[in-house]
Order: sequence, then structure tokens, then C-alpha cells
Amino acid sequence: MDDCIVVSNLTKTVQAPEGRLTILQDINLKVKSGEALVISGESGSGKTTLMGLMAGLDKATSGEVILLGETLSDKNEEQRSAIRQGRVGFVFQSFHLVSGASALQNVMLPLELSGRTQAAQKAEQVLRSVGLGSRLHTAVELLSGGEQQRVAIARAYAVEPAILFADEPTGNLDTRTGQQITDLLFGLRDQSGTSLILVTHEDRLAERGDRQIKMSQGQILDSVG
Repeated sequence: MDDCIVVSNLTKTVQAPEGRLTILQDINLKVKSGEALVISGESGSGKTTLMGLMAGLDKATSGEVILLGETLSDKNEEQRSAIRQGRVGFVFQSFHLVSGASALQNVMLPLELSGRTQAAQKAEQVLRSVGLGSRLHTAVELLSGGEQQRVAIARAYAVEPAILFADEPTGNLDTRTGQQITDLLFGLRDQSGTSLILVTHEDRLAERGDRQIKMSQGQILDSVG
């Protein structure tokens, strides 16, 4: 099985009022195609920063990330975006939906941006698969939190990405709804073969992955699975 992400000697530092602050220190990690990897750790452990660097949303201070065969350290923001387009999806804690647009329009957006044909039909199909067939034309701000996260998941999976990054996807949801969203994320991953990289501080979520890495103070403490 090929590696879809390779992280080598990755370090991230920022300038803070008290001096240079190290957020990540010498991270080495590989993610196999189709793998569900859970990155866990307390707040401030560096897990979200690591996800952002793996996805090319930010640049490392030193070290290298190879995303889907492409090295990121020599790429500018536009080039990194081009690598992700149609191949990488995102689900966030705060949904990041387009307010005023319907569920269907939100899911159509990435399909249209990536030049897919029959965007409306594909968007409707994916929304129905996440249980929102009756909410296609409802403005997203009128949906419940769980329904909004289902729209976000449908939007991410609609382009059939090779990798899906999910950052605290159940963080704004109650326990029951969070469990439904977790089941949905892993169920779609099983159907599609998409690599799933999930950042969480919740133990019940961490146990669902094929492999779990635990982080603390910018370093990997443990790898399980």
C-alpha cells in the first residue's frame, strides 16, 4: 500500500512576545493510502498545527511534507492549493458552510470549482447518502448542528478525495449527534477507500481509527495500531 503522506523531520516555530516558540518538533510520520489515522492530544499539543502542515495549509519552519507525491516545502500557497483541489477534502469543527446558500448549493460548490459535470445530480446523491434528502433546498443556517456537519461531510466527500482531513468534527455537537457523525465519517471512509486523518481530543473517537498517534508539547508520544 502506497503512502499518501510522508512527514520528515517536521518542525514549526513562531515568534512570540516571550521569544521563539516551538509548536512542533522533529515530527516523522507516514500515512498509507486508505488508512484512518487519528491524531489525539490535549489542547495545545500541536495536533491541529500538524494537520495544517500535512494538508499544505501552512508551511513548516524546517523539514518536509510529501502530499500525494508532491513535496510542499518548495511550493507557494497557490501551488499547494492546486495540489489539494479535487484530491483533498476538509471537515472542521465549525462547519465553514456558505451562509444563505442551501445544502445543495454548498455541496455543489467544490464540484463546480473542480470542473465536475452534473454537479447538482452528484451533490443531491451525496446529500441523500448522509440522510439529508429532505433538506436539499434548506438554507444551511436553518439546519441543526448535526445536519450542518452532515452537509460539510457531504461537501468534503462529493469530490471523491484521496484524503479527508477532519479537525475536531464532533467538537460542537452533543454526544448522541457526535456519535452519529463519527459513524458517518468512518462509514463513508470504508465505502470510498479515502484516507481519513482525524484530529480529536475525544477518546471514543480516537479508538475508531486504524492507528492512533498521541501528541504532547509538539511531539509524538505514542503510536498505537
